[in-house]
Amino acid sequence: MLLKDKIVIVSGIGPGLGVKLAVEAAREGAKGVVVAARSQDKLDDAEARIKALGGKTEILKQTCDITSREQCDALAAAAAKRFGKVDALVNSAFVHGDMDYASTANLDSWRDTLETNLLGTLRLTQATVPHIGRGGAIVMINTMAARKIPPLGEAGYAASKAALGNSVKWLAKELGPKGIRVNSVHMGWMWGAPVEGYVNWQAQEHKIPVETLKAQIAADIPLGHIPTDDDCAKAALFMVSDYAAAVTGAALDANGGAFMP
Repeated sequence: MLLKDKIVIVSGIGPGLGVKLAVEAAREGAKGVVVAARSQDKLDDAEARIKALGGKTEILKQTCDITSREQCDALAAAAAKRFGKVDALVNSAFVHGDMDYASTANLDSWRDTLETNLLGTLRLTQATVPHIGRGGAIVMINTMAARKIPPLGEAGYAASKAALGNSVKWLAKELGPKGIRVNSVHMGWMWGAPVEGYVNWQAQEHKIPVETLKAQIAADIPLGHIPTDDDCAKAALFMVSDYAAAVTGAALDANGGAFMP
């Protein structure tokens, strides 16, 4: 089990990747999983899914808006009080913002995206670092859009995530002497609730079968299929496991080969 006896914080619990990160952490033997989201119902859903595994993982639910430093501090303190330590932080909370382009975007609309994806993630990281000991790790959930310009129009989202990717290098350099690793995992298309909803909507809008649209997306992915959010979650959790003990300041692409640096 990759995360046997570890205490893992997962932010941004939601119907897609967020809850899968928490569930897979439990499946991989985490002693405790701290789930954080802005709404209680998402936390309750994560708890139910983890308990359904039938394992011994302890669960701590904490509402947290990462744009608030006070709430970030409270989350980290609650985790440390309950478990005595934190081994891993998975920063998954995000705001996508408008589907826009840099040349025409309402730049004021980027503020919320930057506030959450960059500054909020760094707030939670800063709040958690004092509770992470040597051998601990942090992973930032990033996006392929920060590395490959998509045709969909995600300029604000990509800009916020690109800035976060650069911050990972600073954090890796600064926290390395403390024995804390920091990495990014860049996700592309992920088959799960959010993408499934998008594909169903697009199929209806263009009056084409869902399977046809999925095949069109998969045609640009060397593996030949849209990766599941379960598999992408596993890639992220590998980066906070001891199997990645020699890896810091790195960017892992978990997108089926849709982007190759």
